[in-house]
Amino acid sequence: MKSISIDIETFSSVPLAKAGVYKYAESEDFEILLFGYSVDRGEVQIVDLANGEEIPKEILAALTDEFVRKWTFNAMFERVCLSRHLGIHLKPNAWRCSMIWAATLGLPLSLKDVGAVLRLDRQKLEEGKDLIRYFCVPCKATKSNGGRTRNLPMDASEKWELFKAYNKRDVETEMEIQARLQKFPVSESEWENYVIDQEINDRGISVDTTFVSQAIRCDERSKVICLERAQNLTGLANPNSSLQLMDWLRGKGLSVESLAKSEVSKMLKTAVGDVREVLELRQRLAKTSVKKYMAMEAVTGADHRARGLFQFYGASRTGRFAGRLIQLQNLPQNHLAQLKEVRTLVKNGDFDLLDMLYDSTSDVLSQLIRTSFVPRPGCRFIVADYAAIEARVLAWLAGEQWVLDVFRKHGDIYCETASRMFHCKVEKHGENADLRQKGKQAVLSCGYGGSVGALIAMGAVESGMKEEELQPLVDLWRASNPHIVQFWWDVDRAVKTCVKRRVEVETHGIRCAYKSGVLFIRLPSGRELAYVKPRIGENRFGGESVTYEGLGMTKKWERIETFGGKLVENITQATARDLLVFAMKQLRNRGFDIVMHVHDEIVLEVPHGVSSVEEICSIMAENPPWAKGLPLKADGYECEYYRKD
Repeated sequence: MKSISIDIETFSSVPLAKAGVYKYAESEDFEILLFGYSVDRGEVQIVDLANGEEIPKEILAALTDEFVRKWTFNAMFERVCLSRHLGIHLKPNAWRCSMIWAATLGLPLSLKDVGAVLRLDRQKLEEGKDLIRYFCVPCKATKSNGGRTRNLPMDASEKWELFKAYNKRDVETEMEIQARLQKFPVSESEWENYVIDQEINDRGISVDTTFVSQAIRCDERSKVICLERAQNLTGLANPNSSLQLMDWLRGKGLSVESLAKSEVSKMLKTAVGDVREVLELRQRLAKTSVKKYMAMEAVTGADHRARGLFQFYGASRTGRFAGRLIQLQNLPQNHLAQLKEVRTLVKNGDFDLLDMLYDSTSDVLSQLIRTSFVPRPGCRFIVADYAAIEARVLAWLAGEQWVLDVFRKHGDIYCETASRMFHCKVEKHGENADLRQKGKQAVLSCGYGGSVGALIAMGAVESGMKEEELQPLVDLWRASNPHIVQFWWDVDRAVKTCVKRRVEVETHGIRCAYKSGVLFIRLPSGRELAYVKPRIGENRFGGESVTYEGLGMTKKWERIETFGGKLVENITQATARDLLVFAMKQLRNRGFDIVMHVHDEIVLEVPHGVSSVEEICSIMAENPPWAKGLPLKADGYECEYYRKD
């Protein structure tokens, strides 16, 4: 036996979508109902565990045999559930995930959607959702079903037989996906990165559950107070109703068509008196970031650790990670001066004192979200983050030497950029300091072909710039970074030539190749980005453009247009991702426990008295063999709970 393809059907009263598979499988009523498998791509077998059948001994042995490959779609689900069923921890080393395989080619992270895109002969059965709803989750007790709260096989034998057929079809579909993707294998080094990701998900991160429950109580209390105050000011039965509140505002002489956050912010610039207070209350009531506390409560297991928070290859265009469940990728920042003291007030339930000290309780709770994550007893967090990683990688790829020299000399890239743009000396807290902000806006907005729209989106106008000075700012940045601008055009030209002529083209160490209907862009690391069914089209300006099939902004499979700057963004962010996983691998191989990573930041759970911030930052700044000459730098700090330094 070399490999086994697996799909299971399960029951648990814990909601999978909200709690995640680890908490789902932890439930006392969790059980595996059906176990579908195929050995070495042979005939699919179904083990009806719900009706007393048992998994064959040789299959049980294969599940713990590291020399037998276990294949499944979304392997974390099967592996975690089978670990609970068997009462042992199944390590991820021998598991392979066809969902991840599909993601490396830019395909959807859904078995049904992958089947549709690949036009498989054996696609997922449409009846599946109804069958899962019937057998896999609790049901509502009614007179017609005899008051039961769960449907068993005996309650609908025909449905159960269809459910077994559904389980069998899923295994067949997964195997057909593997067969279709054989031409595009995932490298062993990338599978090793996947194993590291699974180890991080298995390890989880400790949550201060007392603090979280108090934060939820504090938020509920604050919302009641805000709502009562808004009712007193407006006389409305429900001032949280957009329609009612807009009518009230119009009665106060305001022209309002929407109460979106951006619109309320605009109105607050000129609002006074009761109108201003009501709008501020509206913002507090509408604040959704505190919902993360509820997500933490739903996800955290009996040992106070939250698991399953990361999706490997979640951003299939670049291979970057995505957040799941709590969504760590978009945590609010903290700027409270007395962070520890305020956190203690919330944890101790001193809500009245909190109200006295701060105008907005919801804002305080939002800023405290990060502090919910704590190291296990006897440890502290060491947090290390790459400094200006995308600017460094972009300059390295493009050969913009002056930028690389700034980083090598540990200079301020925003000051140096402004100096070149405006032909004068710019110092952060000295001469021409006001120009640094313009340099910063340009660096953050213009690196991937962005123009005025990109500057506006990055907040240039909100920071005090005038719209008429934005285009000159773009022009100055481009004149100061000719090699980066040339990089956009060279990549654009290389990709178009590759798609038109089906030949390999290389530029700046980036290789473009067309194979079996897919455009591959090979990165310096050797990993490839995939663009399915590329073709030459026409852009809105009447010029040539490359289009490909992928998941668009609406999460639907569609044809997407791209261009040199966008391709350079993909290449740069993907390379930054490869640097991150190289650092993760180095840290893991030296015995460090990674509990979290957010964008270009890694969080380690380190015992007191062991290692140092300097050691961790030094490891992160080590260049992979493929990144010679790239000036890497990491900054870090220690903390007793997660926070921004």
